[in-house]
Amino acid sequence: MSDTTTRITRKQRKLARKAVIENNVDRSINGRTGLNMRELKPLTKNQERVFDAYYDGQHIFLSGFPGTGKSFLAIGLAIEDILVEKCPQEKVIIVRSVVPSRAMGFLPGSERQKAAVFELPYKHIFTELFGRGDAYSILKSKGLVEFETTSFLRGNTFENALVIVDECQNMSFQECDTIITRIGDNSRVIFCGDEKQSDFVYEDEKVGYIHFKRILERMAEFTHINMEIDDIVRSGLVKSYIIAKERTKVTV
Repeated sequence: MSDTTTRITRKQRKLARKAVIENNVDRSINGRTGLNMRELKPLTKNQERVFDAYYDGQHIFLSGFPGTGKSFLAIGLAIEDILVEKCPQEKVIIVRSVVPSRAMGFLPGSERQKAAVFELPYKHIFTELFGRGDAYSILKSKGLVEFETTSFLRGNTFENALVIVDECQNMSFQECDTIITRIGDNSRVIFCGDEKQSDFVYEDEKVGYIHFKRILERMAEFTHINMEIDDIVRSGLVKSYIIAKERTKVTV
């Protein structure tokens, strides 16, 4: 995290965002890309908590139901910080594990080419944020966004970066441990995951995420926000399905 001399206050951040929205200020990244980002607004109380924790400079752990905007908010807030705030970080790094995918070995190409399949959700997120399908590739080409898998983290240090760790319920404890020990100077991290959505088959695999989350809950640097059913914003069908599944108490 940055020191108090470089990070602007929460009030200054809100005023800057308000100026952008009300005065239609150019939201392109330093005028270098021509990309303009949609306005981000919290839609539920817990989403508001995510905004507040981010603006307060906290590291964040987001957990909870699918369709509640965990990945979208984490990426959107980080990108917006680079867009319109006096952000001391230089780029957004998205980290994801590809280990749980049993189909990984059957995909053609090198490991990095195989890993590209797992970037698709983020291309969709950036399309929604910027209203154009090439936004993700443009920001990657400018070095403002990077995608990493846990397979290539040893020896790396994430400095001057906003690090989004997505789908971390599909990471072993060792993977989560490796990521957090890569966080260097002037960087922040947001973990997104939910044990109910784990792709692991065996309980001894699933428990690593739970143990890791318990450790972070003891750290004052982290704000832990659990997204509930009322925070589901993806669609009415998704919300209805989740409610029915919870009431039926189906476990797999």
